Amino acid sequence: MTTDTDERARQLRTALADALEASGQLRDRTWRRVFETVPRHAFVPEFWTLTADGGPEHVTATAPDWLELVYADEALATQMTDGIATSSSTAPGLMLGMLQALDVDDGHRVLEVATGTGYNAGLLAERLGSHQVVTVEVDPALARLAGTRLRGCGYTPLVIAGDGRDGHPGRAPYDRLIATCGFTTIPAPWLEQVRPGGLIVCPLGWGTVRLVVDDDRAEGHFLSTGSYFMTVRDAGTTGTAKHPGRPSVTTDRATTLELTALADDEGFRFMLSLAVPDTAFASERGDDGQVTAVELWGADGAWARAEGGTVRQAGPRMLWDAVEAAHEVYAEHGKPARDRFGVTVTAGGQLIWLDSPNKPIPQAAP
Repeated sequence: MTTDTDERARQLRTALADALEASGQLRDRTWRRVFETVPRHAFVPEFWTLTADGGPEHVTATAPDWLELVYADEALATQMTDGIATSSSTAPGLMLGMLQALDVDDGHRVLEVATGTGYNAGLLAERLGSHQVVTVEVDPALARLAGTRLRGCGYTPLVIAGDGRDGHPGRAPYDRLIATCGFTTIPAPWLEQVRPGGLIVCPLGWGTVRLVVDDDRAEGHFLSTGSYFMTVRDAGTTGTAKHPGRPSVTTDRATTLELTALADDEGFRFMLSLAVPDTAFASERGDDGQVTAVELWGADGAWARAEGGTVRQAGPRMLWDAVEAAHEVYAEHGKPARDRFGVTVTAGGQLIWLDSPNKPIPQAAP
């Protein structure tokens, strides 16, 4: 029996597909059918949105605008841990872009890393058949909940509670691998589990890279659009770098780098996410809205703060030195767009480059 909620949800799915198609994001009629079929609201009966003052607001199915929020092209935080979002449902437009980049075809076997709500696994199962989809989630409770919701929608992919960085060798080889949490390095086990000629689509820094696997290596460019995902994490953690506190002993020097380059230049922030990985960032603004200070810190204890033309640094990495080196490359090459950057991955490590693999970018890896 079709309820009023089901009918309204169907209308909203169609409207969302119309909007994604009109914007040029939806280019594949098969994926349009999938997005019109899979009910996102079944996977996000509750979530958190941000209020005007930046705080979280809990939204449930009893809210009058619940369905409209579900079928907006927005990310929805679906789990909060100690006030920090630790799981979410990705914005549909971003999901669509990654799924189209995955270039699946009938008969392909797909490994998904980070099940989350299960909605993305449902989209893959609708497109390929449940038996072709394996999905891995680090949080056992989320894995169980996603499995229940998938079954409630008629989908039965293999849902594994485990560390997606290890993949799932039991069903390898895979034709495609897609990750829906953020990484700074591509895990080596994935290269062993994706067949030669297969594809990996994975958020890396503030972008998404599309890699072609060739035996013991994978290589490819970033997609042109941005992506902002929660960081891959261990079970029971939030995946965020804890602020080390302002150290008492620092190395100080002058800096001429405009602080707005970090706070307001999204293209440079993307490059910085690759050049200075595993680093958190915060900025401060004056009453006039101008950036007055920026601060960076890493889980390894590295710390830097720039303010008033002076930078103070401490810890195992000189973060501001890496920021300035990255900005020099960024400016020298005309503020390059995301899709000029690429990645080469082997079992021995990862190289991030600009335009070609023989032009690596400077990195301050932890």
